[in-house]
Formats: sequence, structure tokens, C-alpha cells
Amino acid sequence: IRQIVKGLEDGWNNGDGQAFAAPFAADADYVVVDGRYARGRSVIAMAHQTIFDTVYKGSVNKATVEAVRFIRPDVAVARVHWHLEAQIGGQTRSHDARNTLVLTKDDGVWSITSFQNTPIAPDDSRPDRDMAAR
Repeated sequence: IRQIVKGLEDGWNNGDGQAFAAPFAADADYVVVDGRYARGRSVIAMAHQTIFDTVYKGSVNKATVEAVRFIRPDVAVARVHWHLEAQIGGQTRSHDARNTLVLTKDDGVWSITSFQNTPIAPDDSRPDRDMAAR
């Protein structure tokens, strides 16, 4: 599962939509950081290639796996903190997000079946910060 997250990170940092989408199931659900929804690996690949070629061209995204929870031996939930740096409007901007990934293992191969991307407020970006700390 950590290798899958690393593959996402590498795909993003190489600006490669196909590589980014490769670990997703063919019919994966993907909720974008702004709440939009995509379904399917091919749509995820195409949409990411579009942003890699435009607004996030040359951006760097660093993934930190915060937790992996096995619901069953073939189903896991991963929580991942992302730190994105990009040139937007001539300025370097950074954003943090937290993803929840649901992964399933079929025929010995893990894939992402669902991906929820949620922005983190700037004062709340520490990975160790949780609701219990409030």
C-alpha cells in the first residue's frame, strides 16, 4: 500500500497522468479536492494529465502515509497527508490535503477503489493534528 502511494507521488511529480492513475481500479471513485467527482481510471488519468500540463505543470507533491487500517485482509483504508508546491500566477504556492484511500486486493494485487481528497486549512496542516486535539 505504501508502494501504491509512492507510485501516486511519482506519477504526480513526473507529470504523468497515466502513471498517476495506474494504481486505481478501472471503475474507481475519485472525489476531487473541490468536491467534483470522477469515476474510472481513464477519467482520472485524463483529468490529471490536463492539470499536469496546465495549472500544476512542474508542481511537486510530497506524500506522507499517516495510517493504514486493514478492514479485512483484502480491504484497507489509508490516510495520506499531501504537501503540494506549485507555481501559480507567478508565485510559489503550497497547499496541504489529506486523502482517504480505500484499497482492495484482487488476485493478489492491490488497487485504489475510492479516493477522497480534502484540503487542510493552513493552520491545521500538521499530520498529528486531529479532532480530539481541539
